[in-house]
Amino acid sequence: MDATLPREDSLVGQARRGNRAAFGELYRQYARMVHGILLARVPPSEVDDLMQDVFVAALGRLGSLRADEAFGGWLAMIARNHSVDYFRRTPKVTEITEGMLRQRPPDPEAFAVMDAISSLPEAYRETLALRLVEGFDGPEIAAQTGLTPDSVRVNLHRGMKMLREKLEGRPPHE
Repeated sequence: MDATLPREDSLVGQARRGNRAAFGELYRQYARMVHGILLARVPPSEVDDLMQDVFVAALGRLGSLRADEAFGGWLAMIARNHSVDYFRRTPKVTEITEGMLRQRPPDPEAFAVMDAISSLPEAYRETLALRLVEGFDGPEIAAQTGLTPDSVRVNLHRGMKMLREKLEGRPPHE
């Protein structure tokens, strides 16, 4: 985006005024962040549907966003809230379909890593999923989620240490 544009011409401002293309660009810029947050919190099979729900909710609530610059953190909070709502309303049942039986199973090591990430404290889970699964670097995570760069750096450092310990079978040392 051109830094010389007035604030009211930001993508968020344009989307707020009904510009669907601007909202589409916001989706493109923030989809990986929302995907990573949801992946850290809900079963992988539910992430795509919840992503759609998050962006539909964001579009509907765009008028409640106070500052355009806060869009990333605001969207991250909507994603976190949708993951909480998912567990409130979803029964603990998993159906196995015939199609699932014919699919090539994912690498068991990937499951072990995701299970280990899922067992970490929330702040570490989210930043690690954004880093390791979505491929964001620390500054990108901070810019997208609204966290400070220092918080992201600390969460990644501590989270990686705890993840390494879990994967090596060592007791965690904080």
